Amino acid sequence: MRTKIVATIGPASNSKEKLHELAEAGVSVFRLNFSHGGAADFVAIIQSIREVEAAIGRPITIMQDLSGPKIRLGVLPETSITVTKGMELLLGPSDRHVDDFPYLPFDHDVILESLESGDRMVLADGGLQFVVTECRADGLVLLKADNSGIVTSRKGLALPGKATKVRALTEKDKKDLADGLKLGVDAVAISYVQTADDVREAKELIAAAGKSLPVVVKLERQSAVDNLAEILHETDVVMVARGDLGVECPLPHLPALQKHIISACNKASKPVIVATQMLLSMVNSPAPTRAETTDVANAVLDGADCVMLSEETAMGNFPVETVRYMRRITDEAERLLLLNRKLEEPDSDKGIPEFLAYSACLLADKASAKAIVSHSLSGSSARQVSARRPPQSIYALTPDPVSIKALNFVWGVRPVFVENPQEEPSHLIRAESFIHDSPDFEPDDCAVITAGQVKGSSATPRGTNLVKIYWK
Repeated sequence: MRTKIVATIGPASNSKEKLHELAEAGVSVFRLNFSHGGAADFVAIIQSIREVEAAIGRPITIMQDLSGPKIRLGVLPETSITVTKGMELLLGPSDRHVDDFPYLPFDHDVILESLESGDRMVLADGGLQFVVTECRADGLVLLKADNSGIVTSRKGLALPGKATKVRALTEKDKKDLADGLKLGVDAVAISYVQTADDVREAKELIAAAGKSLPVVVKLERQSAVDNLAEILHETDVVMVARGDLGVECPLPHLPALQKHIISACNKASKPVIVATQMLLSMVNSPAPTRAETTDVANAVLDGADCVMLSEETAMGNFPVETVRYMRRITDEAERLLLLNRKLEEPDSDKGIPEFLAYSACLLADKASAKAIVSHSLSGSSARQVSARRPPQSIYALTPDPVSIKALNFVWGVRPVFVENPQEEPSHLIRAESFIHDSPDFEPDDCAVITAGQVKGSSATPRGTNLVKIYWK
């Protein structure tokens, strides 16, 4: 279970029995999609997940996924509009009425004002494409269709490659976030992020509520990819949300974008999730297609920490079977990944944490260690070790209840909660005691320990400053 599996909960999987089966099959993170419900809809589900967590004896992470500013058309005056290539249409507020062109109601003043001639616009997840040909003096926008199709009310609209002033967090999101924090979610995913300011706003709201949770940024906009370096500095986890990102950019560019994002996350030691249509055929089929199998494996080989299921587990006919199949695929991909693995020294501009993690992995290889045991409060040292993709198991010890759930996003890491930390202040002794007491280690097994230690003091260490080889 090195590659973590994220599963979306829905009608096909929201019973306690199904949640237990999914967890046993290998799910580490359950996603609650607030685009399809509010806090009241998830109370019982969260309670069931907590009961399953207690029953299986390992941490399970609950990720709240906020809906974000999904931009949609208004309600058409007619049932639908049949669009042909080259046809002209007008886009504007719902309270306007024109007779000269078919009319698309659109009540987003900020976006209307930002449109310029030549801008591309897509509807229905890319099914219909338009070009802005004129921004008229009366405030309406003239569009020309690039292809044919049917437009109906409330269709989603995207502007590929165009940055807008729309913030990632809507008023609904802020309320949902507050409600989710009260319910006890473990992580928060924010949609349609464009800049690092969107991440900072989410973190400020979480802090104002007296909480500290990891923030997952969903990369769905080209502007977010353009600002990836700044976003990585602020976020805790990244999701490659290929559905909307595949609308924002030409589909042939998507594989290269995915590789670019994963590589940047790996270098920053930030966990990265690959999502959307990974095993979509298993909504109705007990087995995936060959292309889907290859897609999941390639995500692992590219360096993804997590792979995510959406419709497959939310409303599919085979939710548990899908997770089991995904686990089989990731297991095989991990074997290939580790077979071709080369431990590389960090770049010279990297800091001490990266070199300590590299040293731990190097020692583990030379000593044929069974595992690497990282003790830290934030889990940062375990993330640094994971980024090197060692073949050894990684045990991450922490007394922090937030970090223990955040570590479920990290490749190869087995989170271990340190209870009653006040009884033993030494991080090193805690790690040694864990190895000594754990049935996972046989006598004479070797492990490499990373920890923070302050000599002659019970003060909290400022970070990892120790690497040690330990034999049980």
